[in-house]
Amino acid sequence: MRRIPWWRDAVVYEVYVRSFADSDGNGEGDLQGIRSRLGHLRDLGVDALWLTPFYPSPLADGGYDVADYRDVDPRFGTLHDFDALVSDAHDHGIRLIVDIVPNHSSDRHRWFREALAAPPGAPARSRYVFRPGKPGERSGEEGPPNDWPSAFGGPAWTRLDDGEWYLHLYAPEQPDFNWRDPEVRHEFEDVLRFWLDRGVDGFRIDVAAGLFKDESFHDLGGQNRRVLNGPMYSRPEVHEVYRKWRQILDEYDGERMAIGEVWTDGPEDLALYLRPDELHQVFQFDLQLAPWSATAFRDVIVAALKAVAPIGAAPTWVLSSHDSIRHVTRYEQPVSVPGIGLARARAALLMLLALPGSAYLYQGEELGLPEVTDLPGEARQDPIWKRTNGELAGRDGCRVPLPWSGSAEPFGFSPDRVRPWLPMPERWAPLTAEAQAADPSSMLTWYRDALGLRRRLRDDLPDDLEWLDSPDTTLFFSRGPLTCALNCGENPVRPPAGTPLLTSTPLYGDLLPGNAAAWLTGP
Repeated sequence: MRRIPWWRDAVVYEVYVRSFADSDGNGEGDLQGIRSRLGHLRDLGVDALWLTPFYPSPLADGGYDVADYRDVDPRFGTLHDFDALVSDAHDHGIRLIVDIVPNHSSDRHRWFREALAAPPGAPARSRYVFRPGKPGERSGEEGPPNDWPSAFGGPAWTRLDDGEWYLHLYAPEQPDFNWRDPEVRHEFEDVLRFWLDRGVDGFRIDVAAGLFKDESFHDLGGQNRRVLNGPMYSRPEVHEVYRKWRQILDEYDGERMAIGEVWTDGPEDLALYLRPDELHQVFQFDLQLAPWSATAFRDVIVAALKAVAPIGAAPTWVLSSHDSIRHVTRYEQPVSVPGIGLARARAALLMLLALPGSAYLYQGEELGLPEVTDLPGEARQDPIWKRTNGELAGRDGCRVPLPWSGSAEPFGFSPDRVRPWLPMPERWAPLTAEAQAADPSSMLTWYRDALGLRRRLRDDLPDDLEWLDSPDTTLFFSRGPLTCALNCGENPVRPPAGTPLLTSTPLYGDLLPGNAAAWLTGP
């Protein structure tokens, strides 16, 4: 019998739908492709899948510009395909979490088209944030309503021909909803029920802190855009929304859950979203941002546990995602040594899986995939790349499709000779799932071993940890019978006493090598 809700210590695997597996030969991943690879995920040992948006979308921002919240984009399949995926996943013992994008829609959404067709002040515009401009300080020409920036570069406002401006904290194709309009609230409550009725086990909430904006629309004036109760994020009104959403989730059997993408200034702000009547979890991103450093990792872990302790929530841990550089590549710095990124990634996984709470993995990390940094400019599609005129690379490098089999592109991602939506490097031939499945020393085998051992141990592990004395460049901690030792330095160190259960690299006698980790048990 499980003693706690499934999500509190689950291993959740993020599927970037467009890049996971292509079943119909259009060069893009789809729902049937995911169904065909559920055996891979079952054998990997994950508890749940998180699907990035698969809704109808022009893909101005990889699907996070949603045109219809109650359907499947034809390039990804149908609602029938979705229902079959839910059923098959559950048959494999895997839960399913879907992305929901409540801060903004696509500019192709029916509501926004109605808003554009209506005059200023019309009710159709009240579902979004429209504002008059303000005179420029020098020229006298009208400028944006305030100085708010878009996260993708440039201003967060676009002017219409009728003189009004609309808000988009991201791309111009992603107009922000006005959550002060009751129709918006009711719409999303209905959307939640639509997918819950189809059997989803939870939601990942995109831009969860951004729904409400300060009604005065004051300039930022250099203030952090994510400050608590600031003009753009973490307004107090947002908590009323999540209290209602929690009520809806609690109406359904099966421990349905919600996790928020919440960027805040500090752990105290984060805890507000985790009160017992709000979200079940929030992403804690600092581990994903931390350098390869025992001190940095320990500081992040201490702060993360401190943030959730007062409300008894479960922490979350993540090393890579569809929005960040893959950690194999991050860990190659600042010392460029062949293979060091992979060695560190193996060690980091042991640290991650030994921590209390849930672990979120990103597709392809089980294959040791690096960031693709040499994509040609004409292939890139991220709005960050486009809106900064190539000054910022954007996120395409971590979204390249997965290599499943074979020795040349498309590596089993698509049917033979079909070009995937992003080019796949030839150097990935040894990294395919097929090649690694037969190799007992591969990263894939390592992930399977680590996740399998964690699953066998986790019911006996307490929710807290104890820090142990450790040399510089290392961190040692225990959770009941399990001890984790991580050596971020270059020189071997003596780990705590115990019998090794799993090591990221073979021990030197009784010493833990540099850039390695070990699980031990017993005195």
